[in-house]
Amino acid sequence: MKAIDNKELILALEELEKEKGIKKEELLESIRTALITAYKRNFDALENVDVRIDEKTGETHVYSIKEVMERANDDALEISLEDARKIDVHLNIGDEVAVEIVPRDFGRIAAQTAKQVIIQKLRETERNMVFNEYNERKGEIVSGLIQKADKHIVVMDLGKLEGIMLAKDQIPTETYHVNDKIKGYVVDVERGEKGAPQAIISRTHPDFVIPEIYEGLIEIKSVSRDPGLRSKVAVYSPNENIDPVGSCVGQKGIRIQNVINELHGEKIDVIEWNADPSIFISSALLPAQIMAVDIKEEEKFAQVIVPDDQLSLAIGKAGQNARLAAKLTGWKIDIKSESQFREMLAAKAEETKEENEAE
Repeated sequence: MKAIDNKELILALEELEKEKGIKKEELLESIRTALITAYKRNFDALENVDVRIDEKTGETHVYSIKEVMERANDDALEISLEDARKIDVHLNIGDEVAVEIVPRDFGRIAAQTAKQVIIQKLRETERNMVFNEYNERKGEIVSGLIQKADKHIVVMDLGKLEGIMLAKDQIPTETYHVNDKIKGYVVDVERGEKGAPQAIISRTHPDFVIPEIYEGLIEIKSVSRDPGLRSKVAVYSPNENIDPVGSCVGQKGIRIQNVINELHGEKIDVIEWNADPSIFISSALLPAQIMAVDIKEEEKFAQVIVPDDQLSLAIGKAGQNARLAAKLTGWKIDIKSESQFREMLAAKAEETKEENEAE
């Protein structure tokens, strides 16, 4: 006997498959599983129940799966051989048989359950689409409106999903306020509460300082950053006709100034990458003037000599310039003034002289 005959359900599922890409078979299986749960919750939790839905008509039948016994001791799970053979004469003891049942008011329950499953599936599909969209946007810079802000977390409205910026991704010198529109770097996309996607946003990530102007013609070789204070970016172009530094800085510095404004005054040094470590290290220590660079390849160690009046500039406040240059180049850098270097050479010469005299 039919419990539900719902062609409208099938038509709705076919429409969803066309519009949302949710497979009809997948939805029907989810509805079937949900109906089994609904039956056990509303009727008999101990009964072994199966639900079958016709893929063409939506016609739904409920069955109680029972084991064939000589005599049935548990009507919920067993059926006597005599009664079983009224259904199928070929059944024997130990076989299973599906006995169709029509629970009272199950049609209403089934309709509600199907609606809930469809709504849930639509939510899941939309969340997956948003997740996939933003997962492909990792490494991009996005804009959003601040919904919540405190020292521990900033929550941004990115349109289709929330952006989460933790304390470690916030610039220490900045203060964030609700309804402020800010930009951030998409570090990752994760599943939040109830499976809702959320983007992990950072304003301290090194790549956040890079203007989106390269179009593949300029390559970012490395970035070192002290968020909110200073950054160094090493750029390179395989095209000899392109000035990578000039392209990034822009005419009269307008391009880089836009980035500096977004970072509320964070200083940005754009330098040209060079395969020669001596040249690269010299550039990385700008704005200081460099006299000489002596490198030890195996140790990735560089001894840098600067004029006496350039020592403090080369090292930077609290060692910032030297530290960022070392991180940018990947080399250990020791900076000495010309006077210090000459004293070191003199001391070494004296030591060598004493050793020779001792011999």
